[in-house]
Amino acid sequence: MAGKPVLHYFNARGRMECIRWLLAAAGVEFEEKFIQSPEDLEKLKKDGNLMFDQVPMVEIDGMKLVQTRAILNYIATKYDLYGKDMKERALIDMYTEGILDLTEMIGQLVLCPPDQREAKTALAKDRTKNRYLPAFEKVLKSHGQDYLVGNRLTRVDVHLLELLLYVEELDASLLTPFPLLK
Repeated sequence: MAGKPVLHYFNARGRMECIRWLLAAAGVEFEEKFIQSPEDLEKLKKDGNLMFDQVPMVEIDGMKLVQTRAILNYIATKYDLYGKDMKERALIDMYTEGILDLTEMIGQLVLCPPDQREAKTALAKDRTKNRYLPAFEKVLKSHGQDYLVGNRLTRVDVHLLELLLYVEELDASLLTPFPLLK
């Protein structure tokens, strides 16, 4: 049996957080090696561990995987969280892309220049309330199940939970009209 996956990233949520969540949902223990200095990152680059000179990077099954979506796809497939067939995987991918769109929009608020913060926050709240959350609520309502795809836990449910926690941090009242998501 292979050892625990090793996650290389900063001591922050960022692009590694969804990977942590997915591994946790799969019940997989992992180790983290935090990048604590520019020298730590430079060493990973010089050692040839970062194909595109950026993190996150996950060591798993003898591989050094980079690129968040590739890592997530591998983990989801390995631990049977990626649907039972191509149709389910297509739905999972489609829903995941929507989740990532909103997650990115909310995440960018942290780095937003102060003079743009109010307008970008208003846009993120509007899109949350009027575009993304209604779509996911409708999916859950349409089939009366607790999961978005296939009536069992898949990676998209994990990503949705993470997104909903970010929405709650942004403005918990945004979740009020969506009882199934709550």
